[in-house]
Amino acid sequence: MLINKVFGGIVASVIGLNCMLCPPQTEAASREEIAAINVVKAGDFKYWSEDSSTRQKIVRFVEEATNPASKNFIPPANRIATFDMDGTFYCETAPLYLQETMFLYRALEDKKYSPDRKMAAFAKKIKPKILNKTGLTASENKKLFAYLTKAYAGMTPEEYRAYVREFMQTNETGLTNLKRGEAFYLPMVEIISYLGNNGFSVYIDSACGFLTTRELVEGVIPIHSDRIIASDFVFTSTKMGKDKPGDHFYDRHKEKIVISGKPLVDNAKTVKIYSLLNHIGKKPVLAFGNSMGDSGMLEYTLQDNPYNSASFFVLCDDTERELGDKEKAAKLKEFALKRGWNPISMKNEFKTIYGERVERSN
Repeated sequence: MLINKVFGGIVASVIGLNCMLCPPQTEAASREEIAAINVVKAGDFKYWSEDSSTRQKIVRFVEEATNPASKNFIPPANRIATFDMDGTFYCETAPLYLQETMFLYRALEDKKYSPDRKMAAFAKKIKPKILNKTGLTASENKKLFAYLTKAYAGMTPEEYRAYVREFMQTNETGLTNLKRGEAFYLPMVEIISYLGNNGFSVYIDSACGFLTTRELVEGVIPIHSDRIIASDFVFTSTKMGKDKPGDHFYDRHKEKIVISGKPLVDNAKTVKIYSLLNHIGKKPVLAFGNSMGDSGMLEYTLQDNPYNSASFFVLCDDTERELGDKEKAAKLKEFALKRGWNPISMKNEFKTIYGERVERSN
């Protein structure tokens, strides 16, 4: 008995010593840590690999754009950079875009909400397809898009943003130690910070709904709320009745503005160009995207630009720290190179993506 106790004590001591000697393991960067990212000069980058061609190109672009003696100098008023969000600086693979994943939670898991039978049945039908990434049919995608707002009909904008905020506390699917409100690509956040600190006006040009986008990035990503362009929600008033909005007198004592439940006004592909024209009125000199939904923005930036310009394309090719698809990424890289877009490899260029302990789960 005494021998067993002595042996047990020795083992415990060794284990304790080993734990003390092991460096502490951190989880994903918190929202506060992400918000603290501050890149002013080239030497401030921490999350890019040393030989990253993207980091080198961005640094060279910025140094030339801010140097009055350079032929590639760009006046401050014309230093405009635009970023897509999902898949460009925020996760879109766990298992899908934030809004679509939130709909599944709303329809199938939210105990405070009672979806109609058709909505619940549809969510149950598509969930395994989304989780297994087998793809939805065109009609299923169309119906899912409609439900992204129908599931929240009657909510005020403030209530909807509070719902997004609550959902951001849930864990990502398929990635360890990562909450949805923390799932930002740290290297890309560094690029946003670097550009903003060097006189660039940085905009988000996303297909995600603007209420969702604003809640997700607020207080974390250094982009002003008035520089967020996204898909528009369609609102109504609780006393609108058969009135047209342009004819309706809004009585602040008797009614509220709420989500109508009609589909989002989608901000994708060529519509992203229209949004840039309507919201900025100037052509960007830098554009960052990751899918064909961003193609309009990427192409427009390079077309007849009076200033030096570049488009960058993020490839989700990491299958260990992200839910990447190598075959898809290879095809997208080939297409990007043909279009003159600079590919960004997560696998080869990101020193970390979300934090050291975030990796693909079984």
